[in-house]
Amino acid sequence: MPGKRAPAKPAKPTMVHGHDVLTMMADAGRSYTRAELVAAIHERFGPEARFHTCSAEGMTAAQLVDFLESRRKFIEEGGKVRTERDRICGHGDG
Repeated sequence: MPGKRAPAKPAKPTMVHGHDVLTMMADAGRSYTRAELVAAIHERFGPEARFHTCSAEGMTAAQLVDFLESRRKFIEEGGKVRTERDRICGHGDG
């Protein structure tokens, strides 16, 4: 049919490195509950963003938080987490 266009392909989600999240946390200089951190990540990078590190990719914000916690990138205090710049490695291994 003339004038019909093919449906638009969904946009690929933005890919963000885990270091960008750690830097966001360090810059904020505050602690987050898990829910606050996921909400802050969504606000900064968008809810559709996906995250990667040198050893994992395609993670949601919640999955990235789990991953970073497993890599001991957080300092836990009173049920909240924060990070410091010395926990952000410089070689790209989230």
